[in-house]
Amino acid sequence: MADKEPQVTFTDRRKISSDGEIRPEAAAQSEADRREADRRDAERQEAARREAEKPPARPTAVPPAPTPINAFAGKSAESHAAQPDTQDSAMPEGPTAQETAESHAAYRQTTQQLDEMLRAKAPDSTRLGPVSFEHLVQSMYMTAMMGLGAGTQPGEKPRIDLMGARQTIDLLGVLGEKTKGNLSADEQRLLESALFELRMMFLEITNAIARNAANPGQQPPPKRK
Repeated sequence: MADKEPQVTFTDRRKISSDGEIRPEAAAQSEADRREADRRDAERQEAARREAEKPPARPTAVPPAPTPINAFAGKSAESHAAQPDTQDSAMPEGPTAQETAESHAAYRQTTQQLDEMLRAKAPDSTRLGPVSFEHLVQSMYMTAMMGLGAGTQPGEKPRIDLMGARQTIDLLGVLGEKTKGNLSADEQRLLESALFELRMMFLEITNAIARNAANPGQQPPPKRK
């Protein structure tokens, strides 16, 4: 018995027939491919639109800084912990009235103990009284004077710190502005006299330095005592 020859079937996958026309099945496949591509494009656009409409993610909260321990107040740390987080504020919150009172009392007690220790070691020493507004003005006045060369010993070259003196003079001016209307007549006169003298001395020295720079052979400004 002769073997049966295998049958081979050929499928014509050409999109264009021998007559030059697009085959119907090829046209249907192209239309299906086009619709599938359109569907995928629509899905991608919809996903992009949903992603754009999502609200921005909230930033991770930063833990608050550790609360400092106040040695002078037993409950100060608890009061700080109870306060809300103020990291978003421009300026940190100041101490409470209780914290201010407790720190003042502790400071006053410590200074009294220090004074007693000093008097015990040096009974003849001058006792320091409470600091007043006059003490503040006089201290800043002397600081500025030292920056302008005052206190130079004979035979020494004047040590002038114009920028330091200028800063102290400006600080006295700020003090005058901030205390305007709250000073007694004597306090106001002391402050105005100190500012006038310091400003005039500052101008005198800067003008002398400018003249010396223009005329190197000129004598230096007089020494301040």
